[in-house]
Amino acid sequence: MIAEVAVLRGSTQQKAAAAPCKHAAHRALFHTHTLRWWLPSSHAMDILWQYQFRIILLGDSTVGKSSLLKRFTDGIYSDVADPTVGVDFYARSLDIEPGVKIKLQLWDTAGQERFRSITTSYYRNSVGGLLVFDLTNRKTFDHVREWHKEVSEHILPHHMVYILIGHKSDLNKDRKVSRDEAEQLAAELGIRYVETSAKCNSNVDRAFELLTRDIFELMKMGEIVTRDGWDGVKSGLSAKVLYPADEEEELAAASAEKGCHC
Repeated sequence: MIAEVAVLRGSTQQKAAAAPCKHAAHRALFHTHTLRWWLPSSHAMDILWQYQFRIILLGDSTVGKSSLLKRFTDGIYSDVADPTVGVDFYARSLDIEPGVKIKLQLWDTAGQERFRSITTSYYRNSVGGLLVFDLTNRKTFDHVREWHKEVSEHILPHHMVYILIGHKSDLNKDRKVSRDEAEQLAAELGIRYVETSAKCNSNVDRAFELLTRDIFELMKMGEIVTRDGWDGVKSGLSAKVLYPADEEEELAAASAEKGCHC
């Protein structure tokens, strides 16, 4: 089940600010230059999350990264979209399993080369990445390896969890990249592949869910841990203690024995 808590949007040229309100006990107001968000008191507990994952969208300009994020966070789609300048950010929460709410901090990067010096600064502080290409534009697919290599080398000695996204699946007649080709590339990179359409709302939620679950499973295995000075994964106020599967079974058995009075 997916639970949406909030949608925040801004840019590197905007600074979010908190504004006081006489009804602060009932709602909180946050705003950027273009967005205001009201939070009723009945949803106050929803802002609590166990973990925050910072995820970055990567790919050439015009592949539809912003459209994917707007569909995922706002539930909207527009045929007209302004190109991203620098980096934009969004947020949404997912209930990944009972008692575990993950807040996703989503960064939309500009695909143009002239903004590369800005976007690369966000690579190291991200735990997950969506490698997005346009199914109707062969060049964007051919550039996927370059994006993967650039980011992977930039974040060494650490690694990022990726998912390959073939976007604009609704334009099947104009398709220039076959599913087999894309799946082969994903297999070579050792990552998942999903075809999406922000316009038709096809597989958009699924793509973000799969990436979030993959990151969470790696945390449970101990392969991803929180680190001082790293914003890729943050623990919330009520973070759940994660144990490997075998240890969880042992703890559950011990708990059951302790509570038995027969």
